[in-house]
Amino acid sequence: MAAAQRLRDGSCRALLCFVLVAAWEAASGQIRYSIPEEMAKGAFVGNVAKDLGLDTEKISERGVRILAEGRTQYFALNFESGHLYISERVDREELCGRSSNCLLRLEILVQVKLHTVEIEITDINDNAPRFQVEQIELRVRESTATGARFLLPDAEDPDVGINSLQSYQLSDNRHFSLDVQTGADGAKYAELVLEMSLDREKQAVHNLILRALDGGDPLRSGTAQINVVVEDANDNAPIFAQSLYKVNVLEDTPVGSLLVTVNATDLDEGINSQVTYTFRKISEKASSIFHLDAKTGEMTVAQKLDFEECELYETEVQARDGRGLSGRAKVLLNVLDVNDNNPEVTVTSFSSSVPEGSPTGTVIALLKVRDRDSGENGEVTCSIFTHLPFRLQKSYDNFYSLVTDGPLDREQVSEYNVTITARDRGNPPLSTITALSLKILDKNDNPPTFTQTSYAGYIAENNPRGASIFTLEASDPDWGENARVTYSLLPGGEGSESPVSSSISIHSESGAVYALRSFDYEQLRELRFQVQAQDGGSPPLSTNVSVTLWILDQNDNSPEILYPASRSDGSTGVELAPRSSEPGYLVTKVVAVDADSGQNAWLSYQLLKATEPGLFRVGLQSGEIRTARSVLDKDALKQSLVVLVKDNGQPPLSASVSVTVVLADSLPQILSELSSLSSPVSSSISIHSESGAVYALRSFDYEQLRELRFQVQAQDGGSPPLSTNVSVTLWILDQNDNSPEILYPASPSAAAGSSSSSSRSDGSTGVELAPRSSEPGYLVTKVVAVDADSGQNAWLSYQLLKATEPGLFRVGLQSGEIRTARSVLDKDALKQSLVVLVKDNGQPPLSASVSVTVVLADSLPQILSELSSLSASAAAAAAGGGGGAEPQPGLTLYLGIAVASVSGLFFSFLLGLLALRLRRWRNSPLLESGASGNFSGVPVSQFVGIDGVRAFLHSYSQEASLTAGSRKSQILFPVVSCTNTLTAQQAQEKPAPLLITEDSKASQQGETLPQVSFCRRF
Repeated sequence: MAAAQRLRDGSCRALLCFVLVAAWEAASGQIRYSIPEEMAKGAFVGNVAKDLGLDTEKISERGVRILAEGRTQYFALNFESGHLYISERVDREELCGRSSNCLLRLEILVQVKLHTVEIEITDINDNAPRFQVEQIELRVRESTATGARFLLPDAEDPDVGINSLQSYQLSDNRHFSLDVQTGADGAKYAELVLEMSLDREKQAVHNLILRALDGGDPLRSGTAQINVVVEDANDNAPIFAQSLYKVNVLEDTPVGSLLVTVNATDLDEGINSQVTYTFRKISEKASSIFHLDAKTGEMTVAQKLDFEECELYETEVQARDGRGLSGRAKVLLNVLDVNDNNPEVTVTSFSSSVPEGSPTGTVIALLKVRDRDSGENGEVTCSIFTHLPFRLQKSYDNFYSLVTDGPLDREQVSEYNVTITARDRGNPPLSTITALSLKILDKNDNPPTFTQTSYAGYIAENNPRGASIFTLEASDPDWGENARVTYSLLPGGEGSESPVSSSISIHSESGAVYALRSFDYEQLRELRFQVQAQDGGSPPLSTNVSVTLWILDQNDNSPEILYPASRSDGSTGVELAPRSSEPGYLVTKVVAVDADSGQNAWLSYQLLKATEPGLFRVGLQSGEIRTARSVLDKDALKQSLVVLVKDNGQPPLSASVSVTVVLADSLPQILSELSSLSSPVSSSISIHSESGAVYALRSFDYEQLRELRFQVQAQDGGSPPLSTNVSVTLWILDQNDNSPEILYPASPSAAAGSSSSSSRSDGSTGVELAPRSSEPGYLVTKVVAVDADSGQNAWLSYQLLKATEPGLFRVGLQSGEIRTARSVLDKDALKQSLVVLVKDNGQPPLSASVSVTVVLADSLPQILSELSSLSASAAAAAAGGGGGAEPQPGLTLYLGIAVASVSGLFFSFLLGLLALRLRRWRNSPLLESGASGNFSGVPVSQFVGIDGVRAFLHSYSQEASLTAGSRKSQILFPVVSCTNTLTAQQAQEKPAPLLITEDSKASQQGETLPQVSFCRRF
């Protein structure tokens, strides 16, 4: 029971410690700042990076984000400095209202850890107390007793604390005082107290100012106007302020405008003081023009005034109160004249068109001007814009003439809009605008003009006849027939011996230039001629322009091979090369030219086919055929090369030449090869003597023979016989009969000269290394393959057929380069097996595949470990055998017996080794000293005794090195690692080998041994 109680107490204490630690960790992730409201945008709040212990250079890398509630983000984080700053205006009253504490909370996410930040918004005195009603009216009878109280409206202050409403004040007066009360909720309200009796006859209205004050710094306040009206019951008649009102009004005063306000006062109160106004005496016309408001006494304009109809209006106004008492006053309205009539312009004569070049002073129009106003308001002046080639001259009385005042050019301005302005001298002046549209008639005074001073056109050679080259454009600023342009070719021309009219033509109306023949750049490169543009005026005007037509080269000539030259029988002779020649030996040179120009004549040379690929190379630009390596014994004596010469045109054209190279160091070898070259054609083909059918006597191989040239004789049976010879060329067509040959990665046997296999005898192709830190696009290796066929049968494409990790590697379709497609991830296996398929473009296509093993490792131990696992897997595959073939029952039995025998021998060896080890251990000095009880140097605390037998209490460990073959290795203990087992004096300086073998020298020569750790317990 006691033990159980102690266990429960220990569990409680552990749980309490865990809760305290968790609470401390939670508290450590919380930050709190305090700022006043209304701070400017960008103001500093706190250094989050410092408070959270973050490196500012790694804030953006670690994915730091701010998570805030609400739509408005009031704070932002500077990722460069780690500072938290204000991003939006912070108004405490808007966020928290009247609450005493205002906290904004946001979360800062650092990777997966969340930190809470609380920001306290403190109040500032940014609001003044304010009354909802700024004008307060209190009606108090003069008989009200002193001490009466009147409740006043409250003032509101959205601030809190000392910044909120604190007190009220009343302006100085003798009759009233202010009593401020505090409610149960702490709110303050004010009451107006009557201190002295009121006397309306002395003062009818008392104007007081109520002021509300807060306690902030600086102090803010708000005011309200209190009007205390003292009521009375006496009766009096209305009295006008003045008996005569004189008003001057302009005749253009708008309808509804206020003219005058008549005012009558009544000293009574209530209904007895309400006054109404009416017209007592007014004419019928004036009653429709003026309006009098019965309550306010405002007299306004009801209809438009006209000075010409009436200059003065006289009316009488009456004021009446509620008791029927009234008063009256006279109103005189004097209408003032204004300039309200615009001048009038009448066009009595007008010519809408005038020829260009008309003399100055030609009359265009005759105008009459008048104004209904009188005096200065009726005096009118006319004018036009000064930049026009026209002017106005006064003829007589109110007549004006519009005449020309400068040259008229239709090409510059074809039509004028003449604006005539008639303005009087009133204040403000009034005006009338009259517009006249005048057209200028054309004369043929301008020749056609080309858009360019000279033209240059381009056309590619071999163009079709009638092809449009380009279009010339000439314009004539004249109008109508004077602007109609026709085009024609002028006699002459440069660049061609024939007349220009036989090469090109031009459309007479559109100016389009057409080719009448097909041009050849090699014969004619440019053509110069002139074109004339002529208008249709009378007399006609014309202009000439020079045109240059450039002929553009096209890639229409194939390269011409000058050397080696082909003979009449189709051969190109034989080139000699010694078998002892070094790499780079110049065998011969292919020389070619191209009749085209520019990049169409840039030639490149390449070796299209060779008997022995890799033995010869051709200079890309020079055409020199050189040896690429030393000649081997297996290289044939006769080497056939096909060199392709290709230009740089689009599309490119090419020519090829066959070159025969004899590899020989002595004359007999050369003669023997020459004799083989001149083998009779009768051994390859035959011809039927009667039908003329040609038969093949053997199977042809395109890779050995591409063409066969021979002559056939046809002879009659006459006497003497007559005959005729004909040359025949037999072309051997290539078929896709050769699969792609993979050159790399190659097995060791392939490197030594065997080209039939692209993998090792065990099926592997070696191991390619790639660091795990490699970026996408890293070049791992390259698969190189060739095809003995020609043309599209030899076009090879590469594709990734299988991969351990799809998407990690990609293979170039044409290049065969194996590159990483993405970054290496931790989950990707160390060993990656790839299968690359190489396929030609024949029909049907032939293909070959190769397996590539890629090890993803950054350190040598990882690579060695993977190589060991690869070797083990290869051995296991060799032991399995058959590549997946079904084993026979007898073979399975024999394999089982063999495995059991080997296993028994292995276990027997282990038992013998263990017995030998135990024997040596029992004969060791340490055991002998222990048997004799000689442990004087060992502390007693290191032993444990049971029934008189003492043993070591602690263990110690030692490091050892082993090679792969344990029988030919030794175990060394270079370092003794013990804990409380033996004293330092008893440790050996250099421990002796545990096992001494025959090949101890090999271990002493610095072999790299895998490290093995042993632990012995006594």
